[in-house]
Amino acid sequence: MNKSVPPSEFDYGPLYAPQKKVYPQKVSGTFRNIKWALMALCLGIYYILPFVRWNRGPGAPDQAVLVDLVNGRFYFFFIELWPQEVYIFTGLLILAALTLFLMNAVGGRMWCGYLCPQTVWTDLFFAVERLIEGDRRERIKKHAAKGVTFERIVELTLKHSIWLLIAWWTGGAWVLYFNDAPTLVKELVTFQAPMLAYIWIAILTATTYVLAGWMREQVCLYMCPWPRIQAALTDEWALNVTYRHDRGEQRMSLKKSAEARAAGKPAGDCVDCYQCVNVCPVGIDIRNGLQMDCIQCGLCIDACDNVMEKIGRPTHLIAYDTDINIARRQAGKKEIYRIARPRTIVYVGIIALVGSIMLYALATRSMLDINVLHDRNPIAVRLADGSIRNAYTVRLLNKRDDRTVTLDVEGLAQAVVHVVGHDSVASGRPQIVVGRDRTAELRVLVTAPAAAAGSTPLTMRVTDIASGETAAAADNFVMP
Repeated sequence: MNKSVPPSEFDYGPLYAPQKKVYPQKVSGTFRNIKWALMALCLGIYYILPFVRWNRGPGAPDQAVLVDLVNGRFYFFFIELWPQEVYIFTGLLILAALTLFLMNAVGGRMWCGYLCPQTVWTDLFFAVERLIEGDRRERIKKHAAKGVTFERIVELTLKHSIWLLIAWWTGGAWVLYFNDAPTLVKELVTFQAPMLAYIWIAILTATTYVLAGWMREQVCLYMCPWPRIQAALTDEWALNVTYRHDRGEQRMSLKKSAEARAAGKPAGDCVDCYQCVNVCPVGIDIRNGLQMDCIQCGLCIDACDNVMEKIGRPTHLIAYDTDINIARRQAGKKEIYRIARPRTIVYVGIIALVGSIMLYALATRSMLDINVLHDRNPIAVRLADGSIRNAYTVRLLNKRDDRTVTLDVEGLAQAVVHVVGHDSVASGRPQIVVGRDRTAELRVLVTAPAAAAGSTPLTMRVTDIASGETAAAADNFVMP
């Protein structure tokens, strides 16, 4: 450091601001109802889905949504995905990212305010806290009080017990997606489940309890990268929770604003009641403008609308809006909302394209597959009668019920095919039985009469005798 420069010029303050306790106040209104409905929907799906059954036939798991790591399968109702179909998961990730970008382009951090797991569980924990300890004023008084009473101990014990119960069931529900849910629940209760299940439940219980119960808005401010990313992706037409200062300023109490209006002086609709601040789950003042901390949940809109209705003034002093519209209103122009614009149209188009490609891939994917690997040592063998033999490792993949398939070699004249260990032959073609959702590894010997030196392309094709479905793989027949 240059000693000639005062140290104060390099003092940028602490890198981390201590957490300021936030006590969100209860509020009712349109956006609060939307959040309740989405919370019930999201949590209901998450907790109940592992117990939903789906009949896939004998020998197949009947859990509607199951990640079967042991057998390498992912089941989602009528869809069954194999590790080889990783492109489907890639497509889902692309769709998720593009949907997030689209939501941001339309309504800012809508994901954060309504659907983010951190928001959903934190909102649930807030509801439990409010139910047990009371609303904002009661909680502030209790947290500021010195000394601990028996009643306070009971409240804290009950609150944290319910929090831990919610967190425990959250962790327990997650592991149920990786095994048959009713069976695993029984094993967990009787302490016969694998130790790994208990470990993951403990980890997820702890993280849910800490993140939703203690860290809360700190996760959004310091741990989540999305606020920084979305700021680079948004534009001036995105709707954000906005304080319409063209209507609200100058702020003054209800009595003073009435006196100012009576005297013909300008007065804003904002009565400086701080209800928008009191209900905010991250504790910001939306009247200071758009801030990175804001999760766009809309609760301040409900709080402000309730106040405006009580004092007989127009609602939506705080609303989903843009700075462009504020400037247009101040200039006496009509508001403009551009949901459909190049950015959103491109997002929708790409989502439709990727979704169509995924649907086509799912609809046309083969339920029978074959993979061929030529032996490298030796690459070819000349037999006593002068004929040439090549050996291959062939892997068959059957994604449906038990089936019997035949194996043919195309492109090599007078070739004789023998599958080691499978002597069943029909019309000179080897027959192989492949079980449901199974792979079969075969040792295939292909023999051809002596011919000119060189490599001959060939195709190995398997055909389902019952359905006629086929799968093929190309390789080469090599001469010594």
